[in-house]
Amino acid sequence: MKLLVICGATASGKTKLAIDCALKLNTEIISADSQLVYRGLNIGTAKPTVSEMRGVKHHLVDIAEPNENYSVSDYMNSAEPIIENLLADNKTPIICGGTGFYINSLLFDYSYGKVGADNEVRVKYDRLLKEKGKSYLYDLLKEKDLPTAEKLHENDIKRVIRALEIFDVSGRRKSDINDCGKVKREYCAVAVNYPREELYERIDRRVDLMFECGLVEEVERLFNSGIDENCQCMQAIGYKEVLQSLKNEDLKSNMRDIIKQNTRRYAKRQITFFKKLPNLVWLNPDEANAENVLRLMNEE
Repeated sequence: MKLLVICGATASGKTKLAIDCALKLNTEIISADSQLVYRGLNIGTAKPTVSEMRGVKHHLVDIAEPNENYSVSDYMNSAEPIIENLLADNKTPIICGGTGFYINSLLFDYSYGKVGADNEVRVKYDRLLKEKGKSYLYDLLKEKDLPTAEKLHENDIKRVIRALEIFDVSGRRKSDINDCGKVKREYCAVAVNYPREELYERIDRRVDLMFECGLVEEVERLFNSGIDENCQCMQAIGYKEVLQSLKNEDLKSNMRDIIKQNTRRYAKRQITFFKKLPNLVWLNPDEANAENVLRLMNEE
């Protein structure tokens, strides 16, 4: 049985399409969104409400505290058993989200995973982390493997250390080791291909709605509870800009426009990333319905 992957740019209607498909297939959805994992981040992540879920079970939503770091490996280790359980029940797992690395971790077995762990190396970097901090480790990775460092945030300590470990153990950069992984399981992948200007209009409307629903107040609550710029979750678009404006009144006047601009840039990066996904089917908006998606699954 195949996985159904519904991916693509932010604000392209992934969630609704996935729920429509899940209702048709009588199955469940596994979120592939690096911000939906966090409790308390609701408005700025466009987290689906209970009513929007329409009774469809969503996995890997609200599973981490906002002060936790949550990595791709954490995601994969959490998602794999859910996929296997759904397949064992003869249900089609639906993977829905815009975090490309999350999705790829479920579809492909990358060769860098075959570079074994080295306890001495990890102890070395754990010691450096305690002595000199995460920024020092991140700078080390930039020196040894800049392409990988540019894909990570310095708060993602597990992946930073793993990339350093791969370099030390194999003598090769993680970014140079077979970027095309072996397919782990069959899948059908779709994305909605909105014209660029229409997608940008959808993004602008979504950001406006977030402010109407209380984005600033949500960030204030998180900040007052001790969640600040040092937390991984606060690197998300919307949260980091509001947090900066809370600390600097001069930034408030154009905060909303900056969030829109940064979200549009993020959507472009998502589209570029997913264009590399083998066999991804791009659907025009008027084709993006459950009936067409299920037909594609049956044709492949």
